[in-house]
Amino acid sequence: MLTTTTALGASVLAAGPASAAPQRATLAAAPASTVTGTTVTAKQARIAKQKKRAAYAVKYAAKQIGDPYRYGGTGPGSWDCSGLAGGSWRKAGVKLPRTTQQIYKAVHKKVSWKGAVKGDLLFFYGGRTHMGIYAGHGYMIHAPSSGKRVKKIKLNGYYKRNFHGAVRPGY
Repeated sequence: MLTTTTALGASVLAAGPASAAPQRATLAAAPASTVTGTTVTAKQARIAKQKKRAAYAVKYAAKQIGDPYRYGGTGPGSWDCSGLAGGSWRKAGVKLPRTTQQIYKAVHKKVSWKGAVKGDLLFFYGGRTHMGIYAGHGYMIHAPSSGKRVKKIKLNGYYKRNFHGAVRPGY
């Protein structure tokens, strides 16, 4: 006789004796979901979701390159530094406060200069008055200042000297 066992949404056909009782899946006993033989913990799932959102936020910010800077600008069409970061992460499904200081305070996952990954928000100057989105490979996308446009820049010694923290939204 063939019996069907269902566990975590996957059905398994198993051959067994005709008198065998059907097996019941116990969801409470499963600490993690199993997908194609790989165990995925809740933490790993959260990290994967954050990485997907971060990639989307960076992709959205990159589409804004060339838009003009406007003090208080939250897009579309013109941005200030925190408006660009907030708008990019909002499109990725994460709502952030409006200003650089509020964003730094609200996002609890802090990261270092060397620990920054794609999508992290980098803050500069003592009062954390400027920020950008880390695009990976030593680059940042930001809305620099009045009269300039959103651009992608190589992070250099100037930015490292003026670095004052980073956060990882959506974690």
